[in-house]
Amino acid sequence: MSELHSPSRHRIWQMFDRIAHRYDLLNRVLSLRRDVAWRKELGRHIPVSAYLRVLDIATGTADIPLMLSADHSMDLIIGADRSFEMLKIGRVKVTDPPRADLYLMPADGMFLPFSQNAFNITTIAFGIRNMKNIDLALQEMYRVLSLNGKALILEFALPSNPVIRKAYLFYFRNLLPILGGMISGDIPAYRYLNQSVETFPYGNQFCQKMEQAGFVQVGFKAMTFGICCLYWGEKRENIG
Repeated sequence: MSELHSPSRHRIWQMFDRIAHRYDLLNRVLSLRRDVAWRKELGRHIPVSAYLRVLDIATGTADIPLMLSADHSMDLIIGADRSFEMLKIGRVKVTDPPRADLYLMPADGMFLPFSQNAFNITTIAFGIRNMKNIDLALQEMYRVLSLNGKALILEFALPSNPVIRKAYLFYFRNLLPILGGMISGDIPAYRYLNQSVETFPYGNQFCQKMEQAGFVQVGFKAMTFGICCLYWGEKRENIG
């Protein structure tokens, strides 16, 4: 793990408000559109059912809900986020064309305004590392899941191959903040990005956190040389 100090997550949604107008463009450019493939992989882990209720936390501009609404037949999909500017852009996207099964709303991932067992699936893409309290966010994901429900989490990681890792960190620390800052007009936001990734407990460490939150059948898949991981876990009845 990096020796960097963990960056502040205090009022992090305000940073996303500032970069919302360029967020989608920067995701595609800086990842060379790999972010689309990563989300598609998450979608492939959604069970086939016409009656699923899905909650996407830290939904941003609603890429996950839009993908799931297009690729699956579902009863309800809710996207929740604290950034009003991100939700504003997401609302434009979900109404062109309108989708009757998809709603966006403001909500804090650490204090979800939903009852226990409300959803069959909970998802979060590139948002869990931004939570001030990761453990509390995982506990909330678990709480709102129904029995036999499934959590799916996409998050950045660091490559294990030392050569790829060195090249990736050079790009991440030196080039990405400049490119991101030039396009968004907010260099500090893209310096935060690499710091938040380098201090995140990815891989087996994150799986342990999911298990501590109550999830079972926990696992993960590393993608694109290990720079992104898809994690999953299930909520089962406690028979202990």
